Amino acid sequence: MMMQNRLTTMGPHQRRGRAEGIYSVCSSHPRVLLAAFARAAADTSDLLIEATCNQVNQFGGYAGMTPADFTRYISAMADQMGFDKGRLIIGGDHLGPHVWKNETADSAMDKAETLVAHCVSAGYAKIHLDASMALGDDPDGPLAPEVSAERAARLCRAAEAAAKKLPAGASWPVYVVGAEVPTPGGSMAEPGDVPVTDPGELAGYLDCCQKEFERLGLEDAWLRVIAVVVQPGVDFGGLWVAPYQRLPAAALSAFHDRLPNAMTYEIHATDFQHPDALAQMVRDHFCLLKVGPALTFALREVLFALACIEQEWLGSRKDVVLSGLREVLCEEMAQFPGHWSGHHPDSGPVPDWRVLFSYLDRVRYYWGRDRLQAAVQQLENNLGTTIPEPLIRQYMPDLSPSVADKAVAPASRDLADWKIRNALNPYAAACRMDQNPK
Repeated sequence: MMMQNRLTTMGPHQRRGRAEGIYSVCSSHPRVLLAAFARAAADTSDLLIEATCNQVNQFGGYAGMTPADFTRYISAMADQMGFDKGRLIIGGDHLGPHVWKNETADSAMDKAETLVAHCVSAGYAKIHLDASMALGDDPDGPLAPEVSAERAARLCRAAEAAAKKLPAGASWPVYVVGAEVPTPGGSMAEPGDVPVTDPGELAGYLDCCQKEFERLGLEDAWLRVIAVVVQPGVDFGGLWVAPYQRLPAAALSAFHDRLPNAMTYEIHATDFQHPDALAQMVRDHFCLLKVGPALTFALREVLFALACIEQEWLGSRKDVVLSGLREVLCEEMAQFPGHWSGHHPDSGPVPDWRVLFSYLDRVRYYWGRDRLQAAVQQLENNLGTTIPEPLIRQYMPDLSPSVADKAVAPASRDLADWKIRNALNPYAAACRMDQNPK
């Protein structure tokens, strides 16, 4: 049985001229996820949350969670928010051998197949089969599409084997394929024109995939491939954003009607696109929109603004111990540079403004550290629940109207949640998440 939700209906609806989509929240930060649950609850819409193979895997990943742990984590949050779990979709992004790409192909693929099986067993409903990267003993240069397709089919076979062991009545997973997958979390390249996927090459890759799926007896699974990852020319780096442009992507958009089955387009690195661009992308069939760093970027923005308010409002008071949020953050990042130094090689041993304010938002890896959690808690305790409105207007002018209209309370936690929801609003609007036709 295949699930029936926005993931499985948007491809056919797009072909019938209905511009709808779905956004995927690629984050494990609790503030981001709570804001996403609130946004979806307001829309009475499906909510898709995904974890990458780096973040969550059978060995724990950098989040320290296995797939089963991640499912429990998200499920508990849904319970906390009173969210209808029938509208919750948990997925796995970049599921494949990426984490083990320096190992031999046999070793990396064995681990990747185990990862995919664990994800399906844990209840992941959307599986991105990403075998696009060269592995340790592969020839130099880009991976041939035939090899990528063969490996994606192997991953799917492992997923299907796990799905057969699910409880009776459970929905079978749906899949995403694609050999043209941007760098997870944003590009490290210099700004410039972002190449758009060539429709002819896409057709050839999909033909390879279908043949490999059929060779492994996965015909039914092929019917459940609901999207292919393509590049319509959008990306971002540390200091730049490549905006969506319709003309270069026109041929790829037109090819949508030739996609097999109920397939549509999945787009990565849509962070920081203009709201009008997101809406146009959905109208042009680029309708499964992945977003992550833009949401934690919004969280970083509001926390830095609150730290400025703390200094301005309370800095001269002898009875207040300031949080020192930015100082603690910089100290932690300098002491543990593994999450940012490779992405900002021109920075020194202490993160500078290019790191702290980067669109890549490598800061997001540090909010869960004990000292940062304590600093954020101290910041919120210091500011209380009634921050003076003129200071909100000065340091958070985008949120000031909502405070004035009583839509959001002038309290630090409320302002942070509202800021993240505001970052999600253009995605909800572009995808028409408040409209749920059968």
